Amino acid sequence: QVQLVESGGGLVQAGGSLRLSCAASGPTFSNYAMGWFRQAPGKEREFVATISGSGGGTSYADTVKGRFTISRDSAKNMVYLQMNNLKPEDTAVYYCAARPRILGSSAAVMYDYWGQGTQVTVSS
Repeated sequence: QVQLVESGGGLVQAGGSLRLSCAASGPTFSNYAMGWFRQAPGKEREFVATISGSGGGTSYADTVKGRFTISRDSAKNMVYLQMNNLKPEDTAVYYCAARPRILGSSAAVMYDYWGQGTQVTVSS
């Protein structure tokens, strides 16, 4: 069983930056690929970024590519999402997710464990 707790959300002006953190507890963290997803009011949950168990492979949604960076510190059981040049359309609840595979996925259904989410609000 993996438990995930996100933090780092908040209110920021357009063009600003935030770093989200996800603390994971459970066995063998490096065996899990991790992902970040987000859900805006009235919209479906959408893929943001994923990172492999080793940290060597990453993938991003086109909407955040070049602005967001996913990383992990397996020694600390942590996953991060550095978000730069934020836009109002990035406003959403951001969720951390874990998948018991080495390779990540952009499909939410492929993840078994989810955090409670952290709110990110970007003002124009």
